[in-house]
Amino acid sequence: MTQASTRPAIDFIFMFTRADQTVEDCLDVFDIVAGAGVKHMGFKDVGVNFETLVELNRRIKAAGATSYLEVVSTTPEACLDSARAARQIGVDWVMGGTDAAGILKILDGSGIGYLPFPGRPVGHPTELGGTATDVEADCRRFESLGCAGVDLLAYRATEADPLELVQAARRGTQGKLVVAGSVDSPDRVRRLAEAGANAFTIGSAAFDGSFSPRKGALASQLGDILEAAV
Repeated sequence: MTQASTRPAIDFIFMFTRADQTVEDCLDVFDIVAGAGVKHMGFKDVGVNFETLVELNRRIKAAGATSYLEVVSTTPEACLDSARAARQIGVDWVMGGTDAAGILKILDGSGIGYLPFPGRPVGHPTELGGTATDVEADCRRFESLGCAGVDLLAYRATEADPLELVQAARRGTQGKLVVAGSVDSPDRVRRLAEAGANAFTIGSAAFDGSFSPRKGALASQLGDILEAAV
């Protein structure tokens, strides 16, 4: 029995993004991603126009995959605008943002699950401030508001150990725990699964080949990531 089979499986969410922006050729890349067997796909609300995001989401859903939009807007009102756009696009999940009450109100009745950022996300590309205690408290608060889980920028942390943040988030929520950003090796995938994460996102590490440095094709990167997640 392999080591991977002795710990919980974890979902891989492919993000059509580099440097926290949706890539301009995301529609061209889609067939490669779908052909690799990826069942969870997402994008950011920056980098391409609204019509492209609508079409990308349509293709994701038509392929039988689950779609995610991650909010990376840096002002409260812009985050709410992103949530409104996500509802128009019709994604399955919205990730990111910190105004949980405001975003939940916008998404109410849509059937879209919401996963806010615990801790203190700042900047673009985003870094995460806050201690494990802060993250656990945020997760409990978000759960009490009715959020379906959280989107944790564990490997963007500036004040705490990434895995301690994952464990703290797991204590704070019974919902879906997604770890986003800088998941760039099979070892990190394994550690996240062991710490209690349900899913992780990868965009740049697949596009630039850093997940499997000796392989050049995107399809090869995706295959190795999917294998690591089993």
